[in-house]
Amino acid sequence: MHISKNVDLQDGSSCELSFDEDEQWLRATWLGYIDPQEAYNGAVSFLDVMRTFRCQYLLNDNSGLRGPWFDSVEWLREIWAPQASQMGLRYIAHVSQPHDLAHEVAVLEAESFGNDIQIQLFDNIAEAAEWLREQRERMTA
Repeated sequence: MHISKNVDLQDGSSCELSFDEDEQWLRATWLGYIDPQEAYNGAVSFLDVMRTFRCQYLLNDNSGLRGPWFDSVEWLREIWAPQASQMGLRYIAHVSQPHDLAHEVAVLEAESFGNDIQIQLFDNIAEAAEWLREQRERMTA
């Protein structure tokens, strides 16, 4: 189910949020060159969505990004993650930009978002989705 799509009219870059009803997770799909303000807006939009959906799982797809990745990991760690955690987020499957997994691993170390949110980095969507399914199955077992 499509929730929202923020598009930069200057260059067409975007952040789209959707809810996969079959999988029971939120998905953020980032495309193009995302400047810091767009990244911030997308992250805040996700928090707004979490107020309604209260979902434990997020598939964050950066595979369509160009250029540098969101440079405010400190803001994500200190402000965004605690709010997302309070609204129920527990697992993030993060799909990196092509050829950028090593850099993102260095930026998003396992303890990045505290003890309440687990983040796992992937270089393809299929593996990320499988990891989220495994987490969901563990939670319901």
